[in-house]
Amino acid sequence: MKKVLLIIDVQNDYFKHGKMELHLPEKALIKINKLEDYFIKENLPIIYIQHIKEQTNADFFERGTKGVLLHEKLKIDNSSIIVEKQFPNSFLKTNLKETLESLGIQQVIITGMMTHMCIDSTTRACKEYGYETILISDATATKSLTFENHIVNAEKVQYSFLSALTNFAQIVTTNEYLNL
Repeated sequence: MKKVLLIIDVQNDYFKHGKMELHLPEKALIKINKLEDYFIKENLPIIYIQHIKEQTNADFFERGTKGVLLHEKLKIDNSSIIVEKQFPNSFLKTNLKETLESLGIQQVIITGMMTHMCIDSTTRACKEYGYETILISDATATKSLTFENHIVNAEKVQYSFLSALTNFAQIVTTNEYLNL
């Protein structure tokens, strides 16, 4: 089965001193790097998704800023496939579906940021497009959310969204995936 590693929005604004700092993004990045190493060693494709906001003074991921750049610890080179997006769903108004088709992909392994937004939207879309979808739980990160003056801490947000996504993907840790 032809598979691809999808790395969503691992960009500077989600890390320390960024405009939208997440809860423990560095821990997720370490796991993502392990998966990159495996896919590179096995000569399997990796697609990097980069969210870019075109409006001036965007809240984060503004084009032309340091925050919009893919994190320097990712293993990107001149041959890397990078898909730019403007919406949480990585398929919406992008060439991601065509890219997956051109590579003959049947299985998508999802990692990245934010679990409650772009990971959620893209995971659901992958399943709806008929891909076998695997979500790597510890290679994602999110943040605390607030609703009606109630703070939901990042750990609870993470578990809530991952548990909901069990309907759309097989969910495993990095070590579980690498030992399958």
